[in-house]
Amino acid sequence: MTEYGRGQGSESWHPEDPLYGDGGWGGQQAHAGRQSPYDGQPQQHPQASQYGDWSQEQQPGYEGQQHAYPDGSGRQQFDQQFHGQPQQQFHQGGWDATGTHGQVPYAADPGDPYGQQPVAYGTEQPDFYGTEDAYPPPEPPGRRRPEPEPGPETAGDEEHAVLAGDGAEGDEEHELQSRRERRGKGKKPVKSKKRRTGCACMVVVLVFGGGLAGVGYFGYQFYQNRFGTAPDYAGDGNGEQVTVEIPKGAGGWEIGQKLKDAGVIESAAAFVSALQANPDGKSLQDGVYTLEKEMSAASAVELMLSPKSRSNLIIAEGLRNTAVYALIDKRLGVKAGTTARVAKKEYKHLGLPAWATDHPNLKDPLEGFLYPSSYAVTKGQKPAAVLRKMVAQSTAEFKALGLENKAQALGLESPWQLLTVASLVQAEGTSHDDFRKMAEVVYNRLKVDNPQTYGRLEFDSTYNYVKNQSKLDLSIAELRRYGNPYNTYFSKGLPPGPIDNPGEEALRGALNPTHDGWYYFISMDGKTSKFTKTLADHEKLVDEWNAARNKN
Repeated sequence: MTEYGRGQGSESWHPEDPLYGDGGWGGQQAHAGRQSPYDGQPQQHPQASQYGDWSQEQQPGYEGQQHAYPDGSGRQQFDQQFHGQPQQQFHQGGWDATGTHGQVPYAADPGDPYGQQPVAYGTEQPDFYGTEDAYPPPEPPGRRRPEPEPGPETAGDEEHAVLAGDGAEGDEEHELQSRRERRGKGKKPVKSKKRRTGCACMVVVLVFGGGLAGVGYFGYQFYQNRFGTAPDYAGDGNGEQVTVEIPKGAGGWEIGQKLKDAGVIESAAAFVSALQANPDGKSLQDGVYTLEKEMSAASAVELMLSPKSRSNLIIAEGLRNTAVYALIDKRLGVKAGTTARVAKKEYKHLGLPAWATDHPNLKDPLEGFLYPSSYAVTKGQKPAAVLRKMVAQSTAEFKALGLENKAQALGLESPWQLLTVASLVQAEGTSHDDFRKMAEVVYNRLKVDNPQTYGRLEFDSTYNYVKNQSKLDLSIAELRRYGNPYNTYFSKGLPPGPIDNPGEEALRGALNPTHDGWYYFISMDGKTSKFTKTLADHEKLVDEWNAARNKN
């Protein structure tokens, strides 16, 4: 085996090799037969001892010794050291392109297959093998290896470069400049694989760590909600009052959540438990409650069940709108008359149903639609918002009772007239039984051909409504002289609209009147009423009432 790596026997060149077909290593192909590339001598395969003999000779042109060093494959390579001596060129038996002897820069060696090669086509060529621009000598195909691509510079190289020197800035700059030149112009520096790997590991750790933390947190919350004790304050509060509005139909959890948001209790779960533990818990109603912050759930439930905590606005059955407006003004803390002005100006935008609009000669378009109930009204609210809530409550109740569907069956033109009848029943009646009889009186008197009143209602309550008063001692002469559509002594039929806000019992009485033939009624004690079918019977009761009043 030679130092150029040839194995046992010859090995043909690849067709792409520039020296393919030139007659072998000797570079001659003029003769017909293929000649040995070793000047006609049979090819030998020298062993390691041959190199040992060659290395002992003093080669001309070299002042130093030849040093053998391993190349990693078991073979020895030779490093020739020069000491500044000029190279002596030898004329050996190689052939150039013209068939004459050419000059080679080194002495020919019988064991060197490249020693017989011509240097170039010219006879005078400089030796490039000793310079930096020299190309490596050709190798047989079996020994050729692809030229390695330049790899990315690692961070370790830079660190070693810093540590290897004495800290001189010039050496560092020179080494950095050399690396930049080797990378080539326009080539972006490659980031360290080690650094990228570290970032990727950090991302993985963060993702898995965050996932584990999230699972742990929600697992803990699930355990606390299902099996843990609900957080709860201790005591009856810290003295700081707060107002909480509970909507109608709210359940225990919703109420507890509102109390928690207001700072009254610590958790909704604790409130639900306390509400279930209290025997009166199911009687908790909607409305506005005045409570304290940081109360225990049990004390909050107990206070909400007490009337002392309720601060709702209560609208009683039969109240006129003028009285309701005054109550709203007082609760909201606004100037007297504010709510009445808002109602007069914005009644069309407060949610009245279509059948309750565009009626002529109305004293108040909202009369009858401020439904008697309990309303959560607190300071800070707007009058329009309170009125809108009451109108919505009235509309829902009227729809549930079926006013729109039952009006015509009662001989009325519209639910508006049915609501007006209910307001009359509410104003004149005193009990549930009275309401049904009172409704029959209204329906009987509305008949134009009735033999008692001939279509006139003649209710004192209608005159008092238009006068905004509640008098009992009214003379017939006074009643008949006042000309107003609401005065049923003056006008036949129903008044233009309701005269108060009827409650559920009055509405049901108007929907389900008796059929006993009643036309007249009178209240003897202010608590109950007596009904009669003829005017004569009615006048007898009137005389009794006057006699009793004169005695007192």
